Amino acid sequence: MEDADAITLPDEVVIDELSQAELEKSERDNQKKVEVIKSYAGKSPAKSRKLFVRFVVSPTELVGDANGKVAKMKLVKNKLVADDKGNMSAKATDKTEELNVGLVFRSVGYRGVALPDVPFNEKGGTILNDKGRVVDSNKQQVVGLYASGWIKRGPSGVIGTNKPDSVETANMMIEDALKGVALTPAKASAADAEALVKSRQPKYFTYSDWQKLDALEVENGKKFSKPRVKFTKVDEMVKAVGK
Repeated sequence: MEDADAITLPDEVVIDELSQAELEKSERDNQKKVEVIKSYAGKSPAKSRKLFVRFVVSPTELVGDANGKVAKMKLVKNKLVADDKGNMSAKATDKTEELNVGLVFRSVGYRGVALPDVPFNEKGGTILNDKGRVVDSNKQQVVGLYASGWIKRGPSGVIGTNKPDSVETANMMIEDALKGVALTPAKASAADAEALVKSRQPKYFTYSDWQKLDALEVENGKKFSKPRVKFTKVDEMVKAVGK
C-alpha cells in the first residue's frame, strides 16, 4: 500500500441534495469520510499502483474473450432517488461504460431468506417492516416482531451502518413497550426462556460462558501482540468452557 494511490472520479463524489440531507443527519465520522473520499478526486497518481474507487455505478455484464477468459466489464451509471419515506436507492440511467478487466471478485452475494409466518418481500429479500417494526402486506404492524440489519434494509452499508439502523429498531421496541403494544406470553421469566432453549438445544452458552471465552481470547491475543485471538470452531469453544 505504500506504493499505491487511491483515486476517485470528481463527478462521482459530488454530493447531491438527497445525499447532503442524509449526511447532515448522520454522525460526524461519516462527514469526515466524505471529505477523505473527495480528497482523492482528480488526484494525479504518483505511485506505481492505483486503486480506483468508483461510486454510483453498477456492473451489468461480464464480457469474455475468444479463450473464455474475462476481458471487459460493462457498467451502468446510476442516480440516487428517494421513495415516499425518504429512503435512498440507486436507479439506473441510460449512460453506460466498459472497463478492461483481467480478474473479477464477486463480493455481493447476500439475500435474505423468508421465515415461517413472517411477512417477507421476495423481490428485495427483506422482512417487511416500517422503521424496524414488522408489518404485513397491508402495512399493519405485526405485534412483537422487529427487524434490523440487512434483513431489514437489504445488503448495504458496513458495520457502522448497522449502528443507527439498530438504534432505530430499538427505539421502536421501547416506544411499543411503553404503549403496551407487545406480546404477553404466559411464561416470560428468564428461567422460562432458559428452559425453552435447553429443551431445544442442550449445548448452549450462557453469559458467564461468554465472559470466560472473552477473557481467554484476550489472553491468547497477548501472545501475538493482538487485541484477541478468536475461537472459530464450536467444539473448541465447548472445550474451553468445560461443557
